[in-house]
Amino acid sequence: MAEIAPTTVFLNGRFLPLDEARVPVLDRGFLFGDGVYELVPVYSRVPFRLDEHLARLEASLAAVRMRNPYARAEWAERIAELVARQPFEDQGVYLQVTRGVAKRDHAFPKDATPTVFMMSNPLMTPAAELVEQGAAALTAEDFRWLRCDIKTTSLVANCLLRQLSADAGAAETILFRDGRLTEASASNVFVVREGAIHAPPKSHLILPGITYDVVLELARANGIPVRLREIAREEVFGADELWVSSSSREVLAIVSLDGRPIGTGRPGPMFRRMYRLYQDFKREVMRAGRQRQAA
Repeated sequence: MAEIAPTTVFLNGRFLPLDEARVPVLDRGFLFGDGVYELVPVYSRVPFRLDEHLARLEASLAAVRMRNPYARAEWAERIAELVARQPFEDQGVYLQVTRGVAKRDHAFPKDATPTVFMMSNPLMTPAAELVEQGAAALTAEDFRWLRCDIKTTSLVANCLLRQLSADAGAAETILFRDGRLTEASASNVFVVREGAIHAPPKSHLILPGITYDVVLELARANGIPVRLREIAREEVFGADELWVSSSSREVLAIVSLDGRPIGTGRPGPMFRRMYRLYQDFKREVMRAGRQRQAA
């Protein structure tokens, strides 16, 4: 499927065509990567868990000592209008806040106005063939900074790590810090061992994923044991199954890691069960938003 460009974006209070959007070169997002962002999945034109995404945005803004330009109700109103202006039903709304325009100085400016940018693209989930066959991944040392819980636009380390797997034709790069699993370059990671789902607990070393929360909620609601703990590198290679999750990937089985098979080298029974649970949840809960709004 060819990617469809957004027809309209939002920039500093205005909706305008993408090719007319401009940001000054002295914007601190351009000069320093001094900004934070969110990606909100939209199903049948209704944002999913918007409060949770906006709460994570607020946490990121507070962590970098940046003023939130809008109250939650204002964010929701602007996101709803942006979604309504796009031609596609399922979307990924990207929103970004930078510290704004100021002279180039590492210290924070005292009076800069935050720059707010939003766009929305089609929400592209894994192809059925990839879900059926599973994906390959590579491993790398997690050399990112120590505040990975902040969803910052300073993503060059993630880009370098993701490019390792892209160069090899793999789907993801799974990261280890001092021999312990953290996450992947753009996903959270789950390990299945002996009928239980194991995952690193939330900390400053991983992004608190909204999809991560959904997977764990579905597991607990359906009697699947969950263990949140530190996971050693050798446990990942010895896993029965290995998954990654994100808003766009949903839940995806990793069947090969550094060229070595994980489990049987095929998506396993626990993955197939979780994938069904996730698709049922998407149909019954995520897509039910439009019906609830209309009621």
